[in-house]
Amino acid sequence: MSTSVSNTSKPPVRSPSVTSFTSSQSVPLSYRSGSALPTPVNHRQDCMTAAAKRYRFLRRIFKFRQMDFEFAAWQMLYLFISPRKVFRNFVYRKQTKSQFARDDPAFLILLCFWLGVTSLCFGVVLQLHISRVLLFLLYTVVVDTLLVGAIVATLLWFLVNHYLVKPTCFDQDVEWGYAFDVHLNAYFPPLLILHFFMILLYSTYFEGSSLASLLVGNSLWVLAIGYYIYITFLGYSSLPILRNTRVFFFAMPVVVVLYFLSVVLQWNLCHFIVNFYQNRVF
Repeated sequence: MSTSVSNTSKPPVRSPSVTSFTSSQSVPLSYRSGSALPTPVNHRQDCMTAAAKRYRFLRRIFKFRQMDFEFAAWQMLYLFISPRKVFRNFVYRKQTKSQFARDDPAFLILLCFWLGVTSLCFGVVLQLHISRVLLFLLYTVVVDTLLVGAIVATLLWFLVNHYLVKPTCFDQDVEWGYAFDVHLNAYFPPLLILHFFMILLYSTYFEGSSLASLLVGNSLWVLAIGYYIYITFLGYSSLPILRNTRVFFFAMPVVVVLYFLSVVLQWNLCHFIVNFYQNRVF
């Protein structure tokens, strides 16, 4: 009798939820619950540390034969026409390699290539000496892309992990490497819009002080910033551990107000960026 009483007094064991996150030694079930396919062969059961991921990424940065440049070029194309498809691949990477961040530096290498192309275009338009073009390229890669990108990614990484993580996922966080990838994705379309198309058309359409050049030039800035905000939103909204990611769109009304203010004050943003870059290299 005493044995039966002791058994009935035990609390019922709670079965684990299918959508709950597991420990750091396995991939959360919520990332694979929607797939009926078997686990891929290259699926990682362990979760690498940030230092290990960083070391593996840097180790491959000079091994061009191991990089998938074709896929990186596909990503750059679809960042313009359908950015949502790009972030679906990040979710797939989480399912197969236990990380959202890129482990292939091909995208960063191609981005540096486009920075070289846009720097060359800038030098041709402004008739800069080759040494000035190289100095401009150095500033663009080291300061504008890597340093400023790391600062912006760190700021968003901190804010997202502190304010946008769901209460039920308090033991999960966003990888810093993924935050940096989101920034690079969002940075690429504005780079081509402001550093390539605008510079090529600057002497023909935007160098003057007419109202048309003011409207078109400043509209390009709104388009570039809109791309950045939208792609940043897509990057963080694709993470199932985050909530209220629509807060990124709160910046758009501010951008629109500043656009109309710049038109009223006749502040040509194309002139501003060209003068800024000229002062940088002289």
